[in-house]
Amino acid sequence: MNHRSLPFRLAVWYALLLSATFTLVGAGMYYGLDHYLRSRLSDSLSRRSEQVEQILQQAPAGTSDAQIARSVDTRVAPEFNNRFVRITRAPSTPIYRSGRPADHSFDPTTIGPLAGPWPARSAARRVPTNDGPVMISATPVQTPSGRYLVELGSSLEQVDDVQDRLLILLALLLPVLVACAAGGGYLLVQGALRPVERMSQTAARISVQNLDERLPIMRTGDALQELSLSLNHMLSRLRESVQTSRRFLADASHELRTPLTVIKGELQETVRDPHCPAELRERIGSTLEEVARLERLVSGLLVLSRLDAGEAQREWLEVDLAELAASTVEQMRLVAEDRGLQLNAAALQPLTVHGDRGRLKQVIVNLLDNAIKFTPRGGVVTLRTELREGDGYLEVTDTGIGIPTVAQPHVFDRFYRVDEARSREDGQEVGGTGLGLSIVRSICFAHGAQVSVESTPGHGSRFQVRFPQAGQRPAVPPSVPAAAETASRSARPVPAVTATS
Repeated sequence: MNHRSLPFRLAVWYALLLSATFTLVGAGMYYGLDHYLRSRLSDSLSRRSEQVEQILQQAPAGTSDAQIARSVDTRVAPEFNNRFVRITRAPSTPIYRSGRPADHSFDPTTIGPLAGPWPARSAARRVPTNDGPVMISATPVQTPSGRYLVELGSSLEQVDDVQDRLLILLALLLPVLVACAAGGGYLLVQGALRPVERMSQTAARISVQNLDERLPIMRTGDALQELSLSLNHMLSRLRESVQTSRRFLADASHELRTPLTVIKGELQETVRDPHCPAELRERIGSTLEEVARLERLVSGLLVLSRLDAGEAQREWLEVDLAELAASTVEQMRLVAEDRGLQLNAAALQPLTVHGDRGRLKQVIVNLLDNAIKFTPRGGVVTLRTELREGDGYLEVTDTGIGIPTVAQPHVFDRFYRVDEARSREDGQEVGGTGLGLSIVRSICFAHGAQVSVESTPGHGSRFQVRFPQAGQRPAVPPSVPAAAETASRSARPVPAVTATS
C-alpha cells in the first residue's frame, strides 16, 4: 500500500477525525451516564430521607430512641432495601444506625460520622469503605423534640459496574467502528478516484505516435468531466500542431534533396573541368564534403519524419535478427577493415522478432557505424544476439574512446553531439549529423524495444537493444557467410544515417 497516495492519506485523516469524534461521543456518554445514575441515586436517597424526616416530625415529645428506631426499621427497612441510615441528635448523640445490608455491599461500622458542622441543607458526599464507595446524603431536620441529622446512603458498586461495562464496550467497539469507517472511507475514495486513475493510464499511453487517442469522458457533471473534456481539447490542438510540424519537416526535407543534388552535380562537373585551378578545386572539394553532410542530415530528417508518422509499423514480419545481423556485418566488414578494425559477429544466437526488416537493419547499421567511427585502429567491434529469460537482446560492443558519463543520458537526443572537435586516438576527427542514434531510438520505440548505453571513457561502449518477450526460432545457428548469402537475397537496402555518440 502506498502510504503517500491520496486515498491512504484521506483514509488516515478520516480515521483520525472519526476517532476524535467517537472519543468525544464516548466520553460524553460515559460522563452523561455517570451524572444520570448518580442523580437517580441521589433522588432515591432524598425520597428515603423524607420518610425518615416524617417519622421524626410525627414523633411526639418524649418519644424514646428505641421507638424511633423501630419506626425506621418498620417503615424504611434499610437492611432489606440495602440502605444505610444513621440518625444523630444535636449536638452529637447517635440514636440510630442501620445494620449490614442484605447484599453485604458495605459495612456500616466503617462509615464514620460527619466531620465538622452540620450542613444547612441536604448535601451528598462520597465515602470510601473497604467494600467500595458509598454515597451518603446528610439532611438536617428540626423537630419539636430537637434537632436531628439524618444520614442516608447507598453503595455505588452498581453505578461503578455499569460504568466499567460501558468503558469495556467503548474500548471494544470504538476501534472496530474506526477501522470499518476508515476502510469504508478508503474504498469510497478509491472508487471516487478510479476515473482519475483511468484518465492517468490513458494519458500514460498517449505519445507522439498515437495522438489520436483520447481520455475517457467522465459523465459526472462536475469538475472531473470538465477536466477530461479540456484535456481532450488540448490533445486535439497538440495533434494538429505536431502534424503541422511533421508535414513541414517532411516537405522541407524532401524539397531540400533536389537543390542539394543539383549543387552537388554542378560542383562535381566543375571539379572535373581540366581548366579548373588547383586552389578552386580544393575549395570545391571542401564544399562537396559539406554538401554530403547536408544530404545525410536531410535524409536523417526525412527518416525521422517517416518514423514519427508510423511508417515502421506498416509492414511487420517475423524477422530472424541473427540472420539479419550476420548479413549486415558482412556488408560493413570492408568499412571496418579500411579503418583497421576487427568486426566480430561469432556470438549470434537465433532470435526471432516481429517488426520491419528494413528498419531493424537500419538499427544494426547505425549502431555498427557509430562503433566503427569511434574505435581507433586495432580495436574490436562485437555484435551479438541472444535470448535471456524470454527477452531478446541485440548488443554492439566496441573498444573505442567511450562516452563521458554526463553525456550518456543525451546520446539518443536529436542533433546531440558530445563534442564538435572529438577525435579518435589516431588523430582522425569524426562526427555526424547527431541523428543516427535518435533514429535508432525511434525505430526501437516503434517496435516496443528499449535501447540503452553503458560506456567508460577510454575503454569503449556497449549499446544494448532489448526486445521484450521475443521468440526464438528452433534452428541451428547459421554461419556468418551462409547467413550473409541468405540475407543478401532478401534484405532490401536501407540508407545508413549515423550520428556521434
